[in-house]
Amino acid sequence: MDCIFCKIVSNEIPSIKVYEDDRVFAFMDINPLNDGHLLIVPKAHAATIHEITEADFLAVMSVTHKLAAAVKKALNPEGINLMQLNGRAANQVVPHLHVHIVPRWSGDGLPICNWEPAASDMEKIKDVAGQIQEALE
Repeated sequence: MDCIFCKIVSNEIPSIKVYEDDRVFAFMDINPLNDGHLLIVPKAHAATIHEITEADFLAVMSVTHKLAAAVKKALNPEGINLMQLNGRAANQVVPHLHVHIVPRWSGDGLPICNWEPAASDMEKIKDVAGQIQEALE
């Protein structure tokens, strides 16, 4: 498999490891948006949230929670962005599920999560919610 994150997990490509257990590997992003930007990946390859097992996803999220607390303690950012992107339309660049932890400070200049809420059609929102609820069954 030609997956860069799988190669990082298997130590074929060097990384700055922050955390590792039997299911999860976390390392510093080499193109950080801010100091402390790190990535959390499952050791088992899964391209997106649609391919990962529930157990591996829960393990990734548990480690994300733990590492977000460590970033807060170590760097004392004013905020933290957690990003998990799926597919090209969502700007996923590496097709191996991963979570970004990006520490944030006022005035850091990053455009992440800057959108203006706008009123929408409540009937359409209810219809879409119904479609999602039906898909759960």
